[in-house]
Amino acid sequence: MTSIDVASAGPLPRKTEFRQCQYTGLKVDIAAQTLIKVNAVAAVVFLAIGGLFGLLVALTRWPAVHLLSSEMFYLVLTAHGADVLVFWIVFFEVAVLYFASAVLLNCRLAAPKLAWVAFVLMVVGALVANVAVLQGESSVMFTSYPPLMAKPHFYLGLIVFAVGALLAVALFFATLVIAKDEKTYEGSIPLVTFGALTAAIIAVFTLASGAIILIPTFLWSVGLIGNIDPLMYKAIWWGFGHSSQQINVAAHISIWYMIGALLVGAKPLSEKVSRTAFLMYILFLQLASAHHLLAEPGMSSEWKILNTSYMMYLAVMASMIHGLTVPGAIEAAQRRNGYTHGAFEWLRKAPWGNPAFSGMFLSLILFGFLGGISGVTLGTEQLNVLMHNTIYVPGHFHATVVAGTTLAFMAATYIVLPLIFQREVILPGLARWQPYLFGIGAAGISLFMMGAGTLGVSRRHWDITFSDASISFQHSASAFLMMGLNGISALIATLGGVLFVVIVVGTVLFGQKVGPGHKLTFPLHAAGPEAVTHHGAEEAPKLTGTAILVAVFFICFVLYYFVNWKYLADLWLFR
Repeated sequence: MTSIDVASAGPLPRKTEFRQCQYTGLKVDIAAQTLIKVNAVAAVVFLAIGGLFGLLVALTRWPAVHLLSSEMFYLVLTAHGADVLVFWIVFFEVAVLYFASAVLLNCRLAAPKLAWVAFVLMVVGALVANVAVLQGESSVMFTSYPPLMAKPHFYLGLIVFAVGALLAVALFFATLVIAKDEKTYEGSIPLVTFGALTAAIIAVFTLASGAIILIPTFLWSVGLIGNIDPLMYKAIWWGFGHSSQQINVAAHISIWYMIGALLVGAKPLSEKVSRTAFLMYILFLQLASAHHLLAEPGMSSEWKILNTSYMMYLAVMASMIHGLTVPGAIEAAQRRNGYTHGAFEWLRKAPWGNPAFSGMFLSLILFGFLGGISGVTLGTEQLNVLMHNTIYVPGHFHATVVAGTTLAFMAATYIVLPLIFQREVILPGLARWQPYLFGIGAAGISLFMMGAGTLGVSRRHWDITFSDASISFQHSASAFLMMGLNGISALIATLGGVLFVVIVVGTVLFGQKVGPGHKLTFPLHAAGPEAVTHHGAEEAPKLTGTAILVAVFFICFVLYYFVNWKYLADLWLFR
């Protein structure tokens, strides 16, 4: 570590110690580095816990195994949702915010002591919520719809966690102000930081929505409020429950840009276009929450149609822009790197042996083809009736949160380990395979859940055989096959997840210390540091490969959309 004199930057309210990263040339605030570490470690811990719960859920939904009793199933399902959809994701996103502000902008982190307060609040809140679930009588699942009531400390834990996360977001904003005042960067903030800023802005709305509805629900659970209206609860809660995924989208797309820049020297095709797409997320993306309310009689038809057509398509357009610009930037960089033969040499010669790149590109493909196409279909009012409240819904968000966000966060970890933890990744051979195992498993979970949901398998029922029902009901053999394949996919994803946890924990504890002159097993591109920290784009060559990929995406989208309208037409004929 090399200390850097920061006196020239003006008087500082605290003594700031930096080190110079030998691979990027960036100044790294030691306080920010430590906070990135602890938030990333907490994230991995809750990923491991939540992943174990998820495996138990999948094995119970697998009819041939049917592992847990109904009481244990709903307890485990509640814990799984909280740990992986909230705690793992948000802890990692806080680490991303600190990295995208303090590190990428060569800046000191605002108020590290308050950042530690935020971290402690988040840890305490997450632990309290988990204890409440594991104690029993709080098996309300992720949505926690009234009249289901959890123990008061379940809601209290979520509220405390949200307060800590909001404080961390506020410190991110404050760090951006410090960077601007102290002129630690030139021109506009880098695109990766701009994407993180987008995520932080959406997080304020999202976490505030959660607090707005969870505080009265907590008061209801202790008897101070007599009733919580279910429709009012759903309308506000989904401002938190679904919009939290919009934080994830902005964060993991920022990571796509970052990894492309660091590993192949990719620069945006157009700064203005990419930033406009991020801005469209702020304005429109959370409106996709409406698809959870399309079956509610209290919401007007005009509201449903507006939100699931004109407004939602603006958010879809933003994602399609990123779906073009991210692979396009990578192709342009690879062609500048000399891979100019044919339409796809740039892709074939990409650093697929680097788990950061393979994880990122798999995340891009799976999020777009599975999460994006299914999301538009599910968010269309007429088509929604085919799969509303079926297991198609968790199939869709496993495509977005697991195959998309989680895989992207795993990919980023392989960069964080040597650059921030300053440890060489252990078991590099297994690390190369880990993203593929997890990606294949996550893709299978998503596909087979969506297939089972299309066949009518319910979203929350613990037993698709309905063995204890007074009136017998039998799903088709295809539905049983889909749920069995979902169970097998969960085992594959779990293997990939276990490998990730072992590699990360082993690297942090036993990985070789990165010293001066150390050559990384998974090296960065020589032009990567400048590409990720500087504003600006380069003139792109003809992007034949990206154009073909985009054309394939649109063909798949149109065909799948048509098939679902055909299903709906058959339903009308049946009536």
